[in-house]
Amino acid sequence: MKARGHYFEDFEVGHTFETNARTVTQTDIVNFACLSGDFNGVHANHEYCRQTPFGEPIAHGPLVLAIMGGLSYASGINEGTLIGLLQIDAWKLLAPVKHGDTIHMRSTVVGKKETSKPDRGVITFRRECVKHDGSVAQQMQATMLYRRRPVDEPNPAS
Repeated sequence: MKARGHYFEDFEVGHTFETNARTVTQTDIVNFACLSGDFNGVHANHEYCRQTPFGEPIAHGPLVLAIMGGLSYASGINEGTLIGLLQIDAWKLLAPVKHGDTIHMRSTVVGKKETSKPDRGVITFRRECVKHDGSVAQQMQATMLYRRRPVDEPNPAS
């Protein structure tokens, strides 16, 4: 079966991908608090939040990271070709994500490296969570391991 996603060879340094967008809901925030056990007041206490600069509960940083992963998966770029996430570096939370914010991910290839194994390679992305107003809520560098294109599968770009 042919993979839908991008193989190592399909990525070029400098190329940027943008996912579809999705709106973060209060249900997302509450469900993540239940899943993680993180009921910190900035996520789960409306009265407390009125005293913060946010004024209302904000999404957990890891929730936004998880949504970015889901948006990436939904794009199809990793389907059948991603082996695994190797590391996240320089993760910065620059702005809060609140209930009602619509976000998408912008991902730029910043590195590409062959490995000692001929069936895989490493791709490094600069990933940004972009809010509906154009501001960047989170940024990070994500390093991922991808399959190489099988010899018997032609490159559709050629």
